[in-house]
Amino acid sequence: MEIAIGTTNKAKTQAVQAIVNQYFENITFTYVKAASEVSEQPITTEETRLGAINRANNTATATGAALSFGLEGGVTEIAGEMYVCNWGALTLADGTTFTAAGAQIRLPQEIAQEIRAGKELGPVMEQYTQRLDIRQGAGAVGIFTQGLVSRQTMFEHIVSLLVGQYLFTLARK
Repeated sequence: MEIAIGTTNKAKTQAVQAIVNQYFENITFTYVKAASEVSEQPITTEETRLGAINRANNTATATGAALSFGLEGGVTEIAGEMYVCNWGALTLADGTTFTAAGAQIRLPQEIAQEIRAGKELGPVMEQYTQRLDIRQGAGAVGIFTQGLVSRQTMFEHIVSLLVGQYLFTLARK
């Protein structure tokens, strides 16, 4: 079965691989730098969700894979507080698309202020932590949970929700 992932980001690709390998056999993974067609820093839940859907659909179009995943991280405002938000989409070869959201965690005000000023979360986190490739590894969620939940783990939860919806649909046929 060909599985396509609409990113080369290590945290995201490893999340898809970890979950998909539990449920399917004879898998071939293809990685595509799929366009999200949203801003570099999605700033609403709706924009983040749309980015995931666009990545999944663009990956499906580019590869024709049986299953195409799109994962997107963003931020959203709730009652004056900024939270990280994460969405995933799974597009099947027939065009059916499933979506799911993941954990949200409040960002410290000093980080939120930088994002409100137009900066992206990844570079802001690199400056804040003095570490490179935060979005390829722990992510903001990993930093602000003291490593209890990594970005990969958070995306694994989303991928599990997507695969579960797909398996539920198969079982009903």
